[in-house]
Amino acid sequence: MGWHINYICVGQDLKSLRNANTNMMADLSFTPSIGEADLLSRLPFRTLVRGYDCDLCFTPMIVANPFVRSIKARDSEFTTNSGDRPLVVQFAASNGKDLADAAEIVIPFADGIDLNCGCPQRWAMSEGYGASLLQKPELVKDMIQQVRSRIADPHFSISIKIRVHEDLERTVDLCRQAEAAGISWITVHGRTPTERKQPARPHATALLRSALSVPVVINGDLCNLQQAQKLQQFTGAHGVMVARSLLANPALFAGFKTTPAHCISDWLAVSTRLGVPFATFHHHLCLMLEPITSRPERWHFQHLSSTAAVLDYLRLHYGI
Repeated sequence: MGWHINYICVGQDLKSLRNANTNMMADLSFTPSIGEADLLSRLPFRTLVRGYDCDLCFTPMIVANPFVRSIKARDSEFTTNSGDRPLVVQFAASNGKDLADAAEIVIPFADGIDLNCGCPQRWAMSEGYGASLLQKPELVKDMIQQVRSRIADPHFSISIKIRVHEDLERTVDLCRQAEAAGISWITVHGRTPTERKQPARPHATALLRSALSVPVVINGDLCNLQQAQKLQQFTGAHGVMVARSLLANPALFAGFKTTPAHCISDWLAVSTRLGVPFATFHHHLCLMLEPITSRPERWHFQHLSSTAAVLDYLRLHYGI
């Protein structure tokens, strides 16, 4: 499938989210979804970033239909614990029944759900998930309404994450229909479904911020805390979503430019406590060390094949 990553992270003031809508949680913070490598974004990494000014975490994107039908799928896709709060569960769905059924399953363990309307991957769009929903605003509205009709808790949030149309008025129409259906907030990734490396469009988020009453969160091209703050101010967004930059620096929202040694130490402790498989444990460290190591050092570290070898390397080179 390749990588599909969704991270929402906010280390700044998001109290306005709570004030703007009684269905909102306290603060938004961190979201992951990673296709084949989605283990990177599960409970252990959420546990790590919660210690570095991430206020709320999202699960990986979970396909609602098999999640509802299969206990095995639920056990595989959704793991949490009492410290993993506040938490939003992100679903891919193509109809309101699947989404509402999935929401009812997770409500005892989460603070909200998010409908992914932005994933541009071919497999997702061919199944009627992700960015394919941008073409179906009435369906999105119906899906939100079905969840709202089933969930009695007014504080349980229902949000969507979108990409934008080339014609932004179509995006405004989609979001207004979602707003009328009872959405709690909207996250905007400022690219169209066909755009990959093109710059994101913060003006699209600014337009939606001015057109909607519900809170709007900005996503796309946010590489550090200063840039996130700048774009939040430019767009007037209530929050900020960050993706790959958190994998390279889980302490980003605590103001660190690169991953500090104590964050790496925390990852070692979390991995030991939660039993993280070596491949996931090692790959996270490769991503954290990449910005601060030379190419020969990266090559050497990437080819370490045991936990003992990794720990020896970190002790010798970083005093960890």
